[in-house]
Amino acid sequence: MPYIKQADRKDLDVHINALAEEIARLSKNNDTDFAGLLNYSCTRLALTVVQLRFGQFRYWIIATITGVFKNAADEMYRRIGVAYEDKQIEKNGDVDMYAEFLEEINK
Repeated sequence: MPYIKQADRKDLDVHINALAEEIARLSKNNDTDFAGLLNYSCTRLALTVVQLRFGQFRYWIIATITGVFKNAADEMYRRIGVAYEDKQIEKNGDVDMYAEFLEEINK
């Protein structure tokens, strides 16, 4: 859940904004480069936190980190992706088979 205390956000945002600016700068010449840069940055951040906080991996740490990444992706999709998809449905029309299946489900 990304909804942490405001004081913690303020402390982290300075560093996050600097990293975001660097990722944007490095990917300036190729729109798709940001994906690899963002993936690397998130991965390296998680590994560094584990090293500094715990010194080694245990199963529960792996499960926690993968859960955090999955939950972050799910929340971003819920908040941004769904709204974007709904707008595209309005703009371009729905896939006809969705309506057929939804009608069948709602019987």
